[in-house]
Amino acid sequence: MNHVEGGWPKDINPAELEQTIRFRKKVEKDESYIHSILHLGSVMEHCIRQNNAVDIYQEYLEEEEEVEENQELPFAKTINVFRDPNEVKRTVTGLSWHPDSGRKLAAAYSCLEFQKTSKDMSLDSYIWDVENPNVPEMTLTPASPLVCLDYNPKDPHTLLGGSYNGQIGHWDTRRGSQPVEVSSVEQSHRDPVYKIIWLQSKTGTDAFSASTDGQILWWDVRKLSEPTDRLVLDLGREGNLDRALGASSLEFEATMPTKFMVGTEQGVVVSCNRKAKTPAEKIVCSYDGHHGPIYALQRNPFYPKNFLTVGDWTARIWSEDIKESSIMWTKYQMSFLTDACWSPIRPSVFFTVKMDGVLDVWDILFKQNDPTLSLKVCDNALYSLRVQDNGRLVACGSQQGEVTLLEICSGLSTLQKNEKSLLAAMFERETKREKILEARQREMRLKERSRSEQSRDEEGGREEGEESPDQLIIRAEKDFFSMVEAELKKRREKEDEQNQEKVVSKGKEVKAEAET
Repeated sequence: MNHVEGGWPKDINPAELEQTIRFRKKVEKDESYIHSILHLGSVMEHCIRQNNAVDIYQEYLEEEEEVEENQELPFAKTINVFRDPNEVKRTVTGLSWHPDSGRKLAAAYSCLEFQKTSKDMSLDSYIWDVENPNVPEMTLTPASPLVCLDYNPKDPHTLLGGSYNGQIGHWDTRRGSQPVEVSSVEQSHRDPVYKIIWLQSKTGTDAFSASTDGQILWWDVRKLSEPTDRLVLDLGREGNLDRALGASSLEFEATMPTKFMVGTEQGVVVSCNRKAKTPAEKIVCSYDGHHGPIYALQRNPFYPKNFLTVGDWTARIWSEDIKESSIMWTKYQMSFLTDACWSPIRPSVFFTVKMDGVLDVWDILFKQNDPTLSLKVCDNALYSLRVQDNGRLVACGSQQGEVTLLEICSGLSTLQKNEKSLLAAMFERETKREKILEARQREMRLKERSRSEQSRDEEGGREEGEESPDQLIIRAEKDFFSMVEAELKKRREKEDEQNQEKVVSKGKEVKAEAET
């Protein structure tokens, strides 16, 4: 309908009037042009008559459709289950969707239980075709089991993987199952790599990784012999590796290229700035909010100031402006939460998985106390979770090597009316409420401090005759012990007198006996 001009040849500049007039005259003289116009005219006439007969913009049964949508209960259905093809089953520790089509899913398999690995356990991880659950499309063969995997958003043929022994591997699917390059053991992490993320860069070859050894390492996949940069997560800002916090999750938002966040084993979220001048300035601030390791950390894709964390038995939503407390949180669940992520389509929806095999879908605009949809995916513990970019497909990885693919209903994967503005208002309201509570707490602490200082000043500024409670206690103790001492002295003197009298009376008796 809005089409004005056709495509011009490369040698014609549409902005030059003379060139376009000359080209038009040339085309109009061509015989095939007249035949084409006559042929297309009859087709166009038919379409115009159809449009005149039917109002294509008329909305039929509008009210009924709305009622039907409102009445739909949230649901999810299982599409496929991808099982670990090996006899000894391993935990699905990481998942990554193919960035272009979303028809492929990369899964990292490893055993994270200390010293539970056996000789029969396979090291392989796999790329699955969503429509073929029987056989993996491709095998990735690392030197050590992969804990995490991430597709390159700029080049869908390349993947990065973090291994259990701390090494980083780079795969190109066009070049087979073996990694193209692997980082050296000496320059890699000392603990399992729990998260690896591609960075937004011009070359599309930069990434960074996090491990429980307390280090964040930056890499250029063209040269994995050594990291390009390093950060030690020491909150004392001295770069001491012995005091560093172990990183269990990592977050990077492409719209904030200099910022990144790290979730630690100690339940602390560390906010960092990569472009700071000194290593000490790279650690900006920290948020303390969980009793155990933070297994998931992600900024809201629509409101990056607000981020989601999962650790212990709760999921928490934070605001960057408030460091003392989260602005929203779920009730304590009956089992540990192991992973979480936001919906890429609906800003108010996020997903969590638990150790009891349950997937929870939360819509915080609908209700905050309970999940909107709770689904028992399998009997084993769920360890990993990834949502496809269209928000419809969710993949959950279990302890026994099963990746369950679920399709979420349209109600939970379609943007709702006024959702963005309502959620923005909710986040703002909750942030304001926490700020007021925080100010109140600060005020109470200041009052308490001033009261204690005042009482200390009063003690110091007493008159010479007055004594403090501590001094009175000391004096009372002294008086008590001096009275006891005096009483003991009296008793000793009395005993001495009695003994002397006895001696005198005995002498008199002896003298009398001698005289007689």
